[in-house]
Amino acid sequence: MTDSFALTAGTPRFDSVLIVRLSAMGDIIHTLPAAAALRQAFPHATLGWLVEERWAELLCTLRYPRSGRRSSQRPLVDRVHSVNTAEWRHAPFSFNTWQQMASGLSELRGIRYGAAIDFQGAIRSALLARWSGGPVVYGSAQPRENAASMFYTRKVLLNTNGTHVIEQALELAGAVISTTSFLPKALPTPVAEALVEFPVDPDAENRIAGLTADGNGFAILNPGAGWGAKRWPAERYGQVAKELAEDGLCSLVNYGPGEEHLAVAVEAASEGTARKISCSVSELIALTRRAGLFIGGDTGPMHLAAALRIPVVAIFGPTNPARNGPFATRSAVLRNANSVTDHTRHSEPEQGLLEITVAEVVGATRKLLQRA
Repeated sequence: MTDSFALTAGTPRFDSVLIVRLSAMGDIIHTLPAAAALRQAFPHATLGWLVEERWAELLCTLRYPRSGRRSSQRPLVDRVHSVNTAEWRHAPFSFNTWQQMASGLSELRGIRYGAAIDFQGAIRSALLARWSGGPVVYGSAQPRENAASMFYTRKVLLNTNGTHVIEQALELAGAVISTTSFLPKALPTPVAEALVEFPVDPDAENRIAGLTADGNGFAILNPGAGWGAKRWPAERYGQVAKELAEDGLCSLVNYGPGEEHLAVAVEAASEGTARKISCSVSELIALTRRAGLFIGGDTGPMHLAAALRIPVVAIFGPTNPARNGPFATRSAVLRNANSVTDHTRHSEPEQGLLEITVAEVVGATRKLLQRA
């Protein structure tokens, strides 16, 4: 029997908790304030995180141990557990897949977490939270995939109307904090004041420091996005770069796997005022820390810039910036009135997105920099 509650359930007691947020980059970043709130409220508890291997660098640098003493290379959690569900889906019946799954699950269950919190709200994340062996599994009473709630023992009623996903995650963490007694008991801390820390990778910092050693300020342009409907045309980013160059601001074009053609198009349209750069996750963190500005759509690198308090010009189309726009940083959000919220993964840019002009983006950029 599960309990559906806001802040009225009983008071379980445990001294360790597992966060389950597998992917993607932006969604993990959106969960970091909630994890930081749990860390602040319960500083002596063991905090673990189950994540897709691809995004583990958001929590721990490559060369640092995944468990043990926290440091600047793994500042938030005590343990990082990873899965590779994409690879497993490609070869579900191979011996290697089953061996990896069994080994990972055995390691996870061996920690004996007192509770798990599913911040993803998907069937796979809820199932993994339950498989972790934690006797208490928290999740939203209205998860993204309805069937996920079958695996929760504690269902939390969240205010999802018009609230940012970061606020929703903080609300879930707040419900856990308010209805839980950790051992040893910690002093209460307002969850909204939780500060996010990203890992500092010395190798990545050195490489990026060398690339940006001229001392001039730069903007990061990010033409990529999760699907085509969210992608403002690459050529327009190049035209923006030309305008910024007239203001003395050079542009670096970030691109991820499969996006090099977009960066090449930006470079060509910029007429030499922008240059492309491909980064690992750790290098992107180091690069973004040094940036004076970020321009891009609704994508992981934009949410990283916002989390690092870098000024952001966000170009939105089919997704709703009230729900997942830049949060807690100086920003200018551009969205045409003709855009309609739609998460269908169309390959072509959404029509309202195309109506946002280069002049609008440049004007918003200049106003934002003047305020800064």
